[in-house]
Amino acid sequence: MMSRTLEVTVISGEDLRVSRSLPVKKNAFVTVKTESGDAQNTGMEKQGGEGYVAWNQKLTVHFPMHAHYLTLEVQCKKFSGKKCIGMARIPASDFLGGMLPENYLHFLSYRLRDSHGERNGIINISIVVKEPAITRVTDYSRPYTGVHVPVPNSGAVTGIPVWTGW
Repeated sequence: MMSRTLEVTVISGEDLRVSRSLPVKKNAFVTVKTESGDAQNTGMEKQGGEGYVAWNQKLTVHFPMHAHYLTLEVQCKKFSGKKCIGMARIPASDFLGGMLPENYLHFLSYRLRDSHGERNGIINISIVVKEPAITRVTDYSRPYTGVHVPVPNSGAVTGIPVWTGW
């Protein structure tokens, strides 16, 4: 299966709440998931603040070529287990395609929604789509510029024509 590699840096979360009156102070982490089931977790934030958590952690996931979205899920570890604080589904069109080249650093922020669809904070991330390596001349996964000359001194001339005197 063809896939791209994404470097997702989970930067921070703002206004995160366990309940309406209780802000997240610590023990929060983020799970980054793709449609293929590839998932990575950040470490658990031990310091935190009143609803503000900073992870600044880079995760690498394989994003299938056919995938339509990336899912981020903020969770908090409690005595009774894990609690989902909020989730965001990021459309692939936000970081793929368009006029921007691969290896472009995208800084993105998304509203999190809890299991009831209510707003519950914001997550700040950055995403870089790593350019796939080209392994052979017939690989058309990215455009080529110039002329491929397989044999040295084959008589092919490359360059920019210079016109003098009209």
